[in-house]
Amino acid sequence: MSIGEGLAIDLAGERVLLLPQKALYWPRERTLIVADIHFGKAASFRALGVPVPRGTTSENLAALDGLLAAHDVARIVFLGDFLHAKAAHASATVQTMLAWRRRRPALRLTLVRGNHDERAGDPSALLDIDVVDEPHAAGPFAFCHHPDLAADGYVLAGHVHPVYRLAGRHESLRLPCFVVGARRAILPSFGSFTGGHPVMPAPDERLYLAVEDSVFAVQNW
Repeated sequence: MSIGEGLAIDLAGERVLLLPQKALYWPRERTLIVADIHFGKAASFRALGVPVPRGTTSENLAALDGLLAAHDVARIVFLGDFLHAKAAHASATVQTMLAWRRRRPALRLTLVRGNHDERAGDPSALLDIDVVDEPHAAGPFAFCHHPDLAADGYVLAGHVHPVYRLAGRHESLRLPCFVVGARRAILPSFGSFTGGHPVMPAPDERLYLAVEDSVFAVQNW
């Protein structure tokens, strides 16, 4: 898997990298931040009788591994919706996640509960994840799931699964994007089976598209 270096921007006086793999890296704190990974979503659909592909949990973990190999990461912060539903506690899903966790015992994991986590319940204690409610303060940032939550500090959030419709004369693409404003940034959904919601930026916001191995700003909309 090709790992791009990402686009460096300043947020709340901190230099961060917007990564093409739909995550944010905070170098000073060696922290990787991801939103809406939705472990177990495919299992939840299969439990309802919907035939969807298997292997999305392993795919999500492999994506995390690629970023851990490319960056100096001591901590991962999940901005909510770590688990999709109660079906995410299925034995096969949990065992795959536990095997991944056992290979990285020193890695700190923090989950800021999202709306799906409230319904699914907290992940297994064996995963050794520090589970907190939003907003969760760290330096100048307020780690949240919901982007409109009132919080002290610059909000980093998910929930929306933002995508931007890039249109040409005869075709269009829906591309994951970061929404970056004066007081908050919304991260794209990290999960491999999560979909997206088209967004238009507010006057004080910019969009940054995550495309293959690069991130670039949308100049006009």
